[in-house]
Amino acid sequence: MIETHEALLTLLGRHATRALDAHEAEMVAEALRFVATEPDCLLRTCEKGHLTGSAWIVDATRTQTLLTHHLKLEKWLQLGGHADGDGDLLAVALREGTEESGLTKLHAVGTDIFDLDRHWIPARKTDPAHWHYDLRFMIEADPDEPLVRAENESKELAWVPLADVTNLNSEESMARMVRKTVASAVTP
Repeated sequence: MIETHEALLTLLGRHATRALDAHEAEMVAEALRFVATEPDCLLRTCEKGHLTGSAWIVDATRTQTLLTHHLKLEKWLQLGGHADGDGDLLAVALREGTEESGLTKLHAVGTDIFDLDRHWIPARKTDPAHWHYDLRFMIEADPDEPLVRAENESKELAWVPLADVTNLNSEESMARMVRKTVASAVTP
């Protein structure tokens, strides 16, 4: 587990050196402290919080993204989920992207973190309120590939033009990913 934590700290440290806005830089610093001090940071049983991996799925032109209308949280979000002990958060993001969308031809744009968000999850049933430290990776997919919604996780899946994302979810973390995607778009 020590090697896993060291790898996570290296991954987070690389992200910390990027040009981040002040809010994301603060969240990355919190994530670094959390991973350094919580041996169970990859497990849901860590009641303070835990790491999650998300797939910010975009088309090859980076003009649209695949969003899910989350069943429990009642909002449009990127696909993703709990690490459940897996220290390879990119693999978690790819797995969750496939499980929640049915897409089979997902391609990671890179191995580094695309975005990081720390957000509060309210208490629900037997789960206490806790933090999610969400490591987000940019993933490419083909919008023409058929979608298969995970009925136990999602009300709906939709490819959404980047310009419309904040109409569905106006949270800063979504707007930040849109801005980063636009900035990373390859021009012909």
